[in-house]
Amino acid sequence: MRQPMPTGRRPAALWAAVRGRRHRVIDALVAIALAVSTSAGDGGSGRSMGDVRITYVDWRPALWITLPLGLAVGAAAWRRRRHPALFVLAALAGWAVAAAYVAVMVAQYTLARHMASQRTRSQRAAGIGTLAGVALVVAIPIWRAAGADAAGPVSAVICGIPALLGLYVGAQSELIARMRERADRAEREQHERVLQARNAERAQIARDMHDVVTHRVSLMVLHATALEVAQDQDATAIGKQIGVIGREALDELRSLVEVLRADGDNAAPLAPQPTLADLGDLVEASRRLGMPVTLEMIHDCDTALPALVEHAVYRVVQEALTNVHKHAATARTHVRVHHTHDALHVRVTNGRAPSTGRTELPAGGHGLLGVAERVRLVGGELTARPTAEGGFDVSAEIPLARQHTP
Repeated sequence: MRQPMPTGRRPAALWAAVRGRRHRVIDALVAIALAVSTSAGDGGSGRSMGDVRITYVDWRPALWITLPLGLAVGAAAWRRRRHPALFVLAALAGWAVAAAYVAVMVAQYTLARHMASQRTRSQRAAGIGTLAGVALVVAIPIWRAAGADAAGPVSAVICGIPALLGLYVGAQSELIARMRERADRAEREQHERVLQARNAERAQIARDMHDVVTHRVSLMVLHATALEVAQDQDATAIGKQIGVIGREALDELRSLVEVLRADGDNAAPLAPQPTLADLGDLVEASRRLGMPVTLEMIHDCDTALPALVEHAVYRVVQEALTNVHKHAATARTHVRVHHTHDALHVRVTNGRAPSTGRTELPAGGHGLLGVAERVRLVGGELTARPTAEGGFDVSAEIPLARQHTP
């Protein structure tokens, strides 16, 4: 079955596509601007400080040198997000040959921003070393021509400020990216938890299907057995009772199957689950079949029970009575439910059935396993064992301290 995509994924993918196009446009504009500025040597503004020349070369390069150099810097700027080190080398070449400092400033910013996203010490150390190396290359001709007093401030403007800005922007971008990644991961985990909860609920419904249908069909078979020896009005009444039980079984089975087929918001509405208040009707149905069964309800505590606990106890009694119908229909049976402050105790005990030569109903062996799992899910424990008198005893104890804890 195809699962719906989380609602946040399509907008995230659309935003990523828009951001990718925006980056390509910005990269193209930056590449063109740096190619032009490097070819022009930044208008000669980086060649001197007043009357002091601060370049590596004393001659002004010809156009046939600066134009290919500008194109190389522009091409490196176009790929600077993936290859920042190559862009730094191209910018340093533009500084050494044409005194083009604008490309160096952009390269320092790019390298620092890229370094902020690195998560290993070696990568960060390499980035810091490169930033320092660029500052040294820029400072050498200034220091040689104008002294250390001029080299420090100029190098800080060309290299230091762009690097600090790049580190800040890179750290902010990395923080936002990690927050977005956490949000996406939390959304995926929430989606998985919803699917797991849905599958667990459907597994529980499947167990309900087994409990309900087995009980109803057992009653129908027992009524049909009684019908074989009944006459006249008794036969008509038993036949009507079989029809009622069959229709109830079909209605319950249909509702459970609709829930199993449903998905998401189209899930079929569930009828109220049986509780301790319904045990009287359950026992009365067994009495009408001729089973001598008694019910004892003891409430030492008025605290309301969780619905899951009441439902689990109902299923325990239902499965126990179903087994008595199958294997010892005329044996005396006693159902005892004791509600205390600390625990809920339920016990179904039947004696030995007289030998009548009656064929037992088939059993799949999964009923008690299912209710034992149901009791375990609410923190209790179920035991089922034969008694010394030849009967059978099914008992469950569910602690209530953890049930009441908020």
